[in-house]
Order: sequence, then structure tokens, then C-alpha cells
Amino acid sequence: MLAAQSHAATDPRAPAIEVRNLHKSYGDLEVLKGLSVTARHGEVIAIIGGSGSGKSTFLRCINLLEKPNSGQIIIGGEEIKLKTTQHGLEPSDRRQVERIRTNLAMVFQSFNLWQHMDILHNVIEVPVHVLGQSRDQAIATAEDMLRRVGLYEKRHSFPSFLSGGQQQRAAIARALAVEPSAMLFDEPTSALDPELVGEVLKVIKDIAGEGRTMMLVTHEMAFARDVADRVIFLHQGRIEEEGPSEQIFNAPKSERLQQFLRSIG
Repeated sequence: MLAAQSHAATDPRAPAIEVRNLHKSYGDLEVLKGLSVTARHGEVIAIIGGSGSGKSTFLRCINLLEKPNSGQIIIGGEEIKLKTTQHGLEPSDRRQVERIRTNLAMVFQSFNLWQHMDILHNVIEVPVHVLGQSRDQAIATAEDMLRRVGLYEKRHSFPSFLSGGQQQRAAIARALAVEPSAMLFDEPTSALDPELVGEVLKVIKDIAGEGRTMMLVTHEMAFARDVADRVIFLHQGRIEEEGPSEQIFNAPKSERLQQFLRSIG
């Protein structure tokens, strides 16, 4: 996860997320080649592209799960303090990053639930032990979030007893429980069987309808067209084309984007 209104002082006039000239390499392989992206408050941005285009790496760099080699990351007007090391940029103020991460929640492909805890305790773990909420307050919030994703009746079940779709909905409830100002979704349906995809997409669509800032890496093109305000097409670590979803899907300008859309049918 990363920063927000309820846990940090942010400038409401500033973009929710701003990334400037981000570079990331693994040895000699340059994965991100100077990406600059701005997400306004309440905007939903879908990031699409072929395998290896840098989509997931980009999200993980925003959240500092990957260390970029250079660039700036600004959340709600607050620039993350980074220092240069031999391994790339690393946070110079760990407390700042921890505070920011409570407000920029991330939902992963593989759910990342704690298997030794039931769903309710998965959801309250961060609010209680990181944000310092009372247990009663955290449980009340968690139960509300689980109702929203249709899992209240499963709150005492362990992850191994849930379907993949239910586990991903639980992961979304956990992300929502910290009341983030923005959310990052890294291909949230890619690990699911086809019949379970729809239930997760419905939950994400409902969240998008609340006016929450979202960046979403997805291979579900119909969903991106329906939900996103803006779509970014990455190709080989660069932004090949971006624009309103209607333009990207109905009148793509880039030949590479046209080929990509044809290739996925």
C-alpha cells in the first residue's frame, strides 16, 4: 500500500499521484524508460499493454515494492524522499513511506492473504497494528467492508476455504479498510478461473463509481473501456499512447496500439 487524506496532510489541489521520468532496469534490461503519469483525484486510469511492457513494474515502483533507478514519485502533493544507492533509489525516510503506504492501497494478482488468519483478522491486521485503531473500531470497519464485497458471512473462514474470487474480494476489503485515498490494482483477475472474474470486476467497478482514485493494470479490455476515465498503453517501457478510453479503443492512433487491440480480439 501508500499515503492519504485520513492519515497524512495532503494538498487537495495537487494530483493524487504524480510520477515524473521514472526509470527502472534489471541489470542491462531497461524495463521502464522515463515514464511520467499524473492521476487526478477521483480519476480511474487503466494501464494496458503486452507482456513485458512494464505495467506491473510501474505500479510496484510507485509503491516502492520495486526500487526505481531514477525519477520522482509524488503522492497528494508530497514527494517521497529517495536516496541513490548501488541498488537504485531507496527511501531516505522510512516513516514517510509507511505513512504514505497506509493511503495508497495495493491489490495484487495473487491475493497475498495471511493463510493463518481468518478473513476478518486479515482485514483488521493493518488498521490495528499499523494505524493504531482500537480493535472494536477496526472490526466494525472490517465487517462493513466485507459486506460491501459480499463476504460478511465468510468473515470467520480461512483463505484456504475460499474460492479465488472470494480471496481476491477479501484482499480488496483489506485494502479498503485503511480508507486509502488511492488504490493500485495489479492485474487483479489474472490468477482467477474465468467464471470467477466477473464477481471481482463488479466489486472494482463499484469502488470506481465512488470517485476513488485508481490505477489499474488489466488485460480485461471491455472492463477497461467501461470503467476507466483514461487509458495508458505501454510498449517496451514507454507510453506509446494515452487518452480517454473511448478514443483508445475506438480510434487508436498508434499502429502498435492498433496491432495490440487486434491481437487480443
